[in-house]
Amino acid sequence: MNELFRDVELKMKHAVEHFQHELKQLRTGRASLAILEGVVVEYFGTPTPLNQMANMAVADATMLTLQPWDVTQISAIEKAILKANLGLTPSNDGKIIRLPIPPLTEERRKELARKAHDMAENSRNSVRGARRDGNDLLKKMEKDKDISQDDERRGQTEVQRLHDHYITQINSVLEAKEKDILTV
Repeated sequence: MNELFRDVELKMKHAVEHFQHELKQLRTGRASLAILEGVVVEYFGTPTPLNQMANMAVADATMLTLQPWDVTQISAIEKAILKANLGLTPSNDGKIIRLPIPPLTEERRKELARKAHDMAENSRNSVRGARRDGNDLLKKMEKDKDISQDDERRGQTEVQRLHDHYITQINSVLEAKEKDILTV
């Protein structure tokens, strides 16, 4: 039964970690390199992550700078940033690409908060699915006489405890991100 709890907890933990990773890519109005994590550049026909093609830095709260190792790829990097649809417009001086982070409008902030809520709900559904799978396995084990009814009830209580813990974690992460998005 301990193995079942570990599997259920691992699935739930993975759902929370995935949610946190997704939230990093939501823009909050402040410069963060996490915004550029998913950007892939065509480099001589090979899709290459942006962080493997340039030194990336946060110049200040509203500016990111990218210094490509190969300056001939500046236009390809700019195209990839535009294609990623991040709402950022790159500009360059021939050596460095600057990405000014525009301030978010109130409407855009609310839209990002809704998107964060949708991501949270997907993560909650993953946690609920892990709970359902765990409870189904417990019922099967009890039906096959591998465990007693009392053990099944204790197991379901433990699975529910795990579920509640990870749902609370998702809610607190969402609350912090929402506060971050909605504060000007």
